Amino acid sequence: MINYIKKTYRGNKESFFKVLENNLINNNKMFIVTANPETFMKADSINEFDEALMKPDTTIVPDGIGVVKAANYIGINEIKERITGVDISYKLLELANKHKKTVYLFGASKKVIELTVKSINKEYPNVKILGYSDGYIENKDDVFEEMKNLSPDIVLVALGVPKQELLIYKHYNEFLKGIFVGVGGTFDVISGTTKRAPEIVQKLNIEWLYRIAGDKERIKRFYNSNIKFVFKLRKLAKEEK
Repeated sequence: MINYIKKTYRGNKESFFKVLENNLINNNKMFIVTANPETFMKADSINEFDEALMKPDTTIVPDGIGVVKAANYIGINEIKERITGVDISYKLLELANKHKKTVYLFGASKKVIELTVKSINKEYPNVKILGYSDGYIENKDDVFEEMKNLSPDIVLVALGVPKQELLIYKHYNEFLKGIFVGVGGTFDVISGTTKRAPEIVQKLNIEWLYRIAGDKERIKRFYNSNIKFVFKLRKLAKEEK
């Protein structure tokens, strides 16, 4: 698990967004994993997910404050701040609008994906959406086959962790270009279906608390990932010393 943290992007949001723009302009391929402690816990128990994260051309970014704190705990102070899937998605759409790039959207429910398309068309008129599909389609490999034929500049996949990352990893080498990102519940935010936490909550790095408050299932998930992650990290850090 410490290897995932060591591989996580070192820098701030601003520097990462410059990397995004450079890769988008130059048609450089990129596979981005937006990671929180739950991501690392799942990768630690799923071999294929572990392979996907440790692949040299996979870029891990710290979506959760737990990853930033964990990096600092093991002495990596260059990991400065959260770089969330929502922020990356909005930045990519902004850059796509600026440079007139193409996008493919995959995931969420039929209603949410259609509202997401509508919102993007309204807010980013220079973005060309080459195609989209909800996440309930039976054969998800067929969607990637369509993507391959269309060759989009940006692919946003919202199927949840680790399904979205495993699908991208499975098909990534079939593409000649494209920035691929697993974005979780981002389409819910873009579509307006779900409101993001207030900005002050985001700045205080307690967005996780805003999301899980009053939700027993989320609280259980938080314990099984974040709390266990802390104990496991401490154990591994001691073993490395």
